[in-house]
Amino acid sequence: MAKHGKKYLEAKAKVNPETSYSPQEALGLVKETSFTKFDSTVEVHLHMGLDPRMAEQQVRDVVVLPHGLGKTVKVLVFVQGEGAQAAKKAGADYISDDDNWIKKIQGGWIDFDVAISTPDMMSKAGRLGKVLGPRGLMPNPKAGTVVKAQDLPRAVKEAKAGRIEFRLDKTANIHVPIGKTSFEAKKLYENMAVLMNAISKARPPAAKGVYVRRVTVTSTMGPGVKVDSQQALNMEME
Repeated sequence: MAKHGKKYLEAKAKVNPETSYSPQEALGLVKETSFTKFDSTVEVHLHMGLDPRMAEQQVRDVVVLPHGLGKTVKVLVFVQGEGAQAAKKAGADYISDDDNWIKKIQGGWIDFDVAISTPDMMSKAGRLGKVLGPRGLMPNPKAGTVVKAQDLPRAVKEAKAGRIEFRLDKTANIHVPIGKTSFEAKKLYENMAVLMNAISKARPPAAKGVYVRRVTVTSTMGPGVKVDSQQALNMEME
């Protein structure tokens, strides 16, 4: 069992593990118990009442957080021709339009956070499955990262603004960042409200029983704070 440092134990002492807090209280505690010297990321962890082995019980969607993630998002776009200029104008950091870029990424260069592709470039992007797949960077229609050339400006701007993907993992959990501990509580709350609303709407028709079993919010290296799951699913923008 890993030993925790003094700062973690002091922070943990402020959180009652038996209590399911309201979203506002939980986010306030996450801010209060963050002890890193850097600006920690705030994450929402959900344990779902779904069977990840069943195709009809998968959850995967995207959501644009109203206040972003508090970091600069680097976007790479696989595109050729006129679309390249439109993507660049919209704020894309890198344009991958030839085999040199493919070789560069195959060689281990992944200095970007989001990869977007036009359908005609997926044959080239597909060659990078082994590099991009494990890191969650592979363009995918379900994640809204495979788009027509005319939709590239919107996709790039959304990615830059804080558009994130959430998906059920093999352990029936969903992990999503919603901002930084430096965010004011209201912004964290509103980001979480938009996320929870999207997760509620993404409920598969085949889901039986309790959909969201447990909700926890935490900061980088900080203690987890349990949130009342019903209150979390019914969060509204203030």
